Amino acid sequence: MLKKEARKQYREKRMQLSEMEMSKLDDLMLIQFQTIELPFLESLLSYWPIEENNEPNTHLFTEFLKFRNPELRICYPVADFDTLSMKAVATDIDTPFEKKALNIYEPDEGMMMPAAGIDMIFVPLLAFDKRGYRVGYGKGFYDKYLVQCRKDCIKAGFSYFEPLDRIDDHHDFDVPLDLCITPQNVYVF
Repeated sequence: MLKKEARKQYREKRMQLSEMEMSKLDDLMLIQFQTIELPFLESLLSYWPIEENNEPNTHLFTEFLKFRNPELRICYPVADFDTLSMKAVATDIDTPFEKKALNIYEPDEGMMMPAAGIDMIFVPLLAFDKRGYRVGYGKGFYDKYLVQCRKDCIKAGFSYFEPLDRIDDHHDFDVPLDLCITPQNVYVF
């Protein structure tokens, strides 16, 4: 399947989910996520789920990791739409967030964290395939950021739906996930 087709199809599938269905699927993904044996993590780049896009509730997964390590440094992306790039900003419980372009909540303040300092990244997606390649929203923010990260940085996605067999038009600069969690499975690539 081509990215454009997958983007359209999976966006529509996600928009058909009710709030109750998403809540149930989020809980099932949390259960799957809790089965993964992860190394000790000092830093996480999460993202605030966009309600209008019916994205998985990443707050559940972030809070689980914070429970495991109360000292975990949690970062959120701040996007630059002129350069189509992003940076990670470290946050704490008092960090104010503001809804910005494309309904994305970003921290208003905080220290920038270098990509090389991130241990795990939650990567947004609309669909993924059995090789770990994903279809995002099409701007390339994450792929540009992921190439700056350490090789051992864990790239994780969350999907309400099982993988496609193959995304046919992935590019050389696309960075595959290391794992993807669905309500039924954990896929390791």
